This record gives sequence, structure tokens and C-alpha cells, in this order.
Amino acid sequence: MSYALVTGAAKGIGYAIAIELAKLKKSLFLVDIDEPCLSEAADYIRNKHFVEVQTIVQDLSDPHAASLLFEKTKLYHPFLRIIVNNAGYGLNTPFLTTPVEEQLNIIDVNVKAQLRIAHLFIPVLQKFPKSYLLNVGSTTCYQSVPYLSVYAASKAFVISFTRSLRFELKNSTVSVSCLIPGATDTAFVSRAGMQPHTLKTAEKFNMSPQEVAKIAVKGLLKGKAEIVPGFTNKLNATIIKFIPKSLVERVAANIYKPR
Repeated sequence: MSYALVTGAAKGIGYAIAIELAKLKKSLFLVDIDEPCLSEAADYIRNKHFVEVQTIVQDLSDPHAASLLFEKTKLYHPFLRIIVNNAGYGLNTPFLTTPVEEQLNIIDVNVKAQLRIAHLFIPVLQKFPKSYLLNVGSTTCYQSVPYLSVYAASKAFVISFTRSLRFELKNSTVSVSCLIPGATDTAFVSRAGMQPHTLKTAEKFNMSPQEVAKIAVKGLLKGKAEIVPGFTNKLNATIIKFIPKSLVERVAANIYKPR
């Protein structure tokens, strides 16, 4: 028996990753702030895949969240093999008109929670012959994104942090990977407050959470450093390195600027 812990697991990519892990007969700890959706997700996975599923309702913006997760899962640490740091969100708003507390909350969830969870749980993972850590980023990590500025900056942290951590742990038993999805058909867009013109652009490139999750789990278990799902996302991640940053920023601003 082995366990995986997945944050942001009530819906979207996190939920889809949990299902893929359940297909591999991994028992699960599902973490999310949305108790009704989390309970529904857990029930579905139990009934469909016949694996042990435990839920933890937790706001990851709480600075004590990682410690609470650590304590609540302590009895199962001898069986814990996979950590998926998926929880995250953004706001599609001008920086100066958005309360600073809301901007800092994004950093608390997208950056600080990932860091704290990694710092606490990696020593647990290191005790076993093979274990895995997956941090979930975004293709926005490769560029500045006006009107989605703090989210994009947080994801730039995630990819840099993950690659550095991977190097530090290269001689350990822990494989560290970063999932870098592009536009995905999830509730992210509604929470971010994206407007119709932005959604229309995203819909042209949307992948389903299920597609992303299949690629994510396959890449994780293969030990890939960066997992970029979909041909279009891979292409964009490559060519953006050769395009002037000012041009990329103008294009992004045209897509994300509220109207």
C-alpha cells in the first residue's frame, strides 16, 4: 500500500491527477478548502476505483497549513510516496486596483504553501527507495503577464524553485518534477475573473483536466524535470524564448486587459 497527497484536489487538474493515481491503486489524501466538492470527489474515487481516500479540508493560505497537513498524515508517513503541490489560483485584474491583501494571498497559496509542504515532506519521502514530488506551475512561468502579474510571477517562482530543488536532490531517492500546463478547462478562469474576450482566446487552446493529468502522472513516474502537456504548449514554451519580451508582454496585455 502506498499513499499520495494531492492539494487543490476537489476539482480541476488536482482532481484529475487524483483519479489517475487511483487508477494505479494509490491510496489518497485529498486536500482542498472546498469541503462539499472535496467530499464529492472523494466519494467518486472510492466508489469508482476502490482505493482508500481521506480528505483534509484546509485553507493553504494559512501559514500553519503545511504543519497541520504533516500532523494529520503522520500515521501514514511510512506509506507516503507521492506529493502533488497543485493548489493555486490567480486574479485577472490590474495590480493597483486589487487590494494588496488579495495579491499576497495568491503568494501565500501558490508560493509559500508549496515551499512549506516541500520542506516538511521531502525528508519523509527520502526514507524510501523511490518517491516523487510534483509541483504544478503554468506556462505563464515563461513570461510576464500584465493584468495577471502576481499569478505569473508566482509560477515563475515555482519553475525556478522546482528545478533548483531537483538539482539539490538529484542523488537522493526523490524525483522532483514541475507540471507546466497551459489553458485548461477548469474553474480557474471564473475564480480569476477572466472576461469573455480572454475566455474566447483561451478556449482555442484549452485542454481537458483529464488530458493534462494523464500526461502529468506519466511524466512524473518517468522522472521528467518539466512536464508540458500538449503540442501547442510545448511549441509556445520553446518559441517564446526567442521573441522579444516587450512583444510578448504587449500580446499578453491585449489578451488579459479587462475591458
